Amino acid sequence: MTAFDAFWAALDAVPPAADAEALYDVGTEAGRLRRTNLERYFDRFGPEADTLLVAEAPGWRGMTNTGIPFTSMRELGPEYLVPPAPTAPWEASSRVVHAALEDWSGPLPVAWAIFPHHPFVAPDPLTNRTPRPAEIRDGAPVALALREALGQALGGADRVRVVAVGRKAQGALALAGIEAVAVRHPAQGGAREFTEQVRALSR
Repeated sequence: MTAFDAFWAALDAVPPAADAEALYDVGTEAGRLRRTNLERYFDRFGPEADTLLVAEAPGWRGMTNTGIPFTSMRELGPEYLVPPAPTAPWEASSRVVHAALEDWSGPLPVAWAIFPHHPFVAPDPLTNRTPRPAEIRDGAPVALALREALGQALGGADRVRVVAVGRKAQGALALAGIEAVAVRHPAQGGAREFTEQVRALSR
């Protein structure tokens, strides 16, 4: 057993709607690739991380390709698997997040999305939509399980600071009983404020 067994079980239990793509479905080649990349991401950053950055949902230009939150093809390192047909070469938010973390002091945060599937505007999967309240409720246990997994190396989940990327993510976390400080979402003109707020949180 590993610290992340409960996380994977919670993730696999989240039902995808017809207009939401299950990114880590082991029954598909793309899902297995994303899952492998996420495992490698946790292996690399999870053992020391004491901060969890939680966004709202995966975007079609980034996480849906790589399986790693706030990571598009442009930020994907050589230690990860490369999807054969990515839907986009880059994502603006991913670039901003990686740049903001360049000066981070201490263990780098681990990022996640409160709704782990990719919600899209049917019938076009190359779109993003806001997760429904029910989807957020379904996804909340996954974020809780991730916090627990990270906390095992630190002596408890309460030692893991949760930072919500955007007010919507903060509200979703509050519904799940997780208190989180919110930073500005980097999209739609929020890059500078997001960067300043994240760097202020660096320990």
